[in-house]
Amino acid sequence: MRFCRVRSVAEAVDELSRWGTEGRILAGGTDVMPQHLRGEQSPAALIDISGIDGLQGISEVGGATSVGALVTLRRLATASLVQLRHPALAQAAAVVGAWQTQTVATVGGNVCTAAPWADTLPALLVADAQLTLVSKSGRRRMSLGEFLAGPGATALRPTELLRAIELEPLGERSAEGYIKVGRRSAMDLAVVGVALRLSVTPSSVVSDVRIAVCGGTRPPHRVPSAEAALVGTQLVDGRLDCTEAGAELASAAAPERAKAAEYRRRVLPGLLSRLAERCVAGISGVGS
Repeated sequence: MRFCRVRSVAEAVDELSRWGTEGRILAGGTDVMPQHLRGEQSPAALIDISGIDGLQGISEVGGATSVGALVTLRRLATASLVQLRHPALAQAAAVVGAWQTQTVATVGGNVCTAAPWADTLPALLVADAQLTLVSKSGRRRMSLGEFLAGPGATALRPTELLRAIELEPLGERSAEGYIKVGRRSAMDLAVVGVALRLSVTPSSVVSDVRIAVCGGTRPPHRVPSAEAALVGTQLVDGRLDCTEAGAELASAAAPERAKAAEYRRRVLPGLLSRLAERCVAGISGVGS
């Protein structure tokens, strides 16, 4: 196996163009190296991009939040800009494995691995994440929802590199959060995880809802039917009735088989209600 250490995006896409399907990007290595050691992947070349400074920033660009592909999960969990503008993402990053994993695992790696249980992906989905992909042929943008093609599968071409992720920050009278259920509260894969972004008008009517889930056999995804069930709902005494939306969430998991799927169906409505309660409490003036 050839080990290629690159120092710029230009060098990285050169190597990707050279190796094509025989090359594999190495960033934090928390997914790539275990897969290699288990014999699941044996690329001809590992292209180490960990030294590219231009992929490690978090900044505000034109009102959006731009996150470089090499930003670590620990930084996502602790960066004040992320905690303020994208609390669901900060919460999700904080429950991915132990701090040792968070210190080296990258958001780009999480996105490109596309694991069904990836905690950060629901939080990115409710922030309407837009990806910038680059190659020697140029660049293209696509939504995270379009990018996730299946469990462990993406629309990333062999010669492309994920450069940055652009996120829509919370607006006024909006709140969001992420909650997961695993065998333990952290340091374990999510049996099920839910991210919710909620916006409420001054008259306490729900104006916008985004709900995304992970766990199961599908890649993380939004659930439009559950979102639609909450839009237009009037808060009563500062509380949001999530009965119908919870049923839609459970129904969305219905095609899955096995005991774990039945467990997900049972816990999803309760998780949504807990998240909604937190979000409503976090929106100033709701119900007053």
